[in-house]
Amino acid sequence: MSDAPFRPFETHLDLERSTSLLREALSGAEDGELFLERKRSETLVFDDGRVRTASYDASEGFGLRAVNGEVAGYAHATEISESALKRASETARLAVGQGGGTMAPPPSGTNRRLYTDSDPIAGADFPVKIETLREIDAFAREMDSRVVQVTATIAASLQEIAILRPEGGLVTDVRPMTRVNVSVIVEENGRRESGTAGGGGRVALDGLLDSRDWQSKAREALRIALVNLSAEPAPAGVMDIVLGPGWPGILLHEAIGHGLEGDANRKGASVFAGLMGQQVAAKGVTVLDDGTIPDRRGSISVDDEGTPSGKNTLIEDGILVGYMQDRQNARLMGDVPTGNGRRESFAHVPMPRMTNTYMMGGKDDPADIVAGLEDGIWAVGFGGGQVDITNGKFVFSCTEAYRVKNGKVGAPVKGATLIGDGANALKRIQALGNDMALDPGMGNCGKAGQWVPVGVGQPTVRIGGLTVGGAGS
Repeated sequence: MSDAPFRPFETHLDLERSTSLLREALSGAEDGELFLERKRSETLVFDDGRVRTASYDASEGFGLRAVNGEVAGYAHATEISESALKRASETARLAVGQGGGTMAPPPSGTNRRLYTDSDPIAGADFPVKIETLREIDAFAREMDSRVVQVTATIAASLQEIAILRPEGGLVTDVRPMTRVNVSVIVEENGRRESGTAGGGGRVALDGLLDSRDWQSKAREALRIALVNLSAEPAPAGVMDIVLGPGWPGILLHEAIGHGLEGDANRKGASVFAGLMGQQVAAKGVTVLDDGTIPDRRGSISVDDEGTPSGKNTLIEDGILVGYMQDRQNARLMGDVPTGNGRRESFAHVPMPRMTNTYMMGGKDDPADIVAGLEDGIWAVGFGGGQVDITNGKFVFSCTEAYRVKNGKVGAPVKGATLIGDGANALKRIQALGNDMALDPGMGNCGKAGQWVPVGVGQPTVRIGGLTVGGAGS
């Protein structure tokens, strides 16, 4: 696959003919587009002193969508050619039926660029990447004699898209993505624990290969591992919880964010359905989804329907004021698209998805928030979790947490899980810190079998009365 810029209407298709085929497919439809994509990605994994993975993937193709009411016809192909496009247009056309629809207005244009369009894979030579991984491994082992295993990962990708509308509008975007992760395993007296740190964003790779950057990640991974090495079994019961800033916003993303996506609310499947304009959180709580933050992992100059990304307020001072919308659900709900129509690739239909979802900070000193915890858990890091958007119930595991009694931080605890439901957790927020932070750039979100990069964030937050699942009382 060529490294030249992706210009499918110069190399594969005739623009005028493609527009004509698209119009034929969408005749009588309410919306639709031709989405073309080329993506290249590279992943290098150095594990236990050797290169475990060195993969390079390349793909390209298109998807053609015809939308009429709640029905969408979609056809895609890995071959970008007029013959493939003609077959796809005939297939997608079946969803339109007898037509009768009026084509929705096209997205508004934008010249905004939120990130570099340089190729992060070509930004550093392969031998430099391998040597950096070796240096990370050596550095992590030299930091502490208890380190018995190190896994370092360098990942980079470049997604290039072109979106053709039936009225002839053409939108393009070039989306880089990079990430460096470090995981360590430590052992002492027969006990092993692990710690992981990493991050990146829509940035060039050279900054992440700088030793000052990856050394800080290695130190953080080791710190977490050593904390867990001395951790005690977590208590169980109902207690107040303090969540740290930044990455713990993943709980907000999963337990609340998915419930504020337009499709779930249009279908009545969300716990927040029908609550627009009502108090759904404690006063002072404001939640946004913002795809316009430069260089962030979840940011997009335009979404995968061509709508410019937005800074969308979802909850304001505890009041539900907005949903995240793609074009189809916005039209069916009498709302406006918010720039949240996203898809994993050309082989997938777009749907309402989060970008960078975060809770705004408050006025409280984080130290005072922890000191106000009489008997509970201070959760600093999170691992995996599960949520049911129909009722908001969630279960999340903590990767770094501490027991707090009478405002005093005690021993770290291991095996703590937080159990609750997003709607009630929002209403039980007791304090908001002045330290709002975004995550370091490592989030991926799954929905209906599709994965997209996202960001999360929040300040230090105290929530009353969550259930903690642990090993003891």
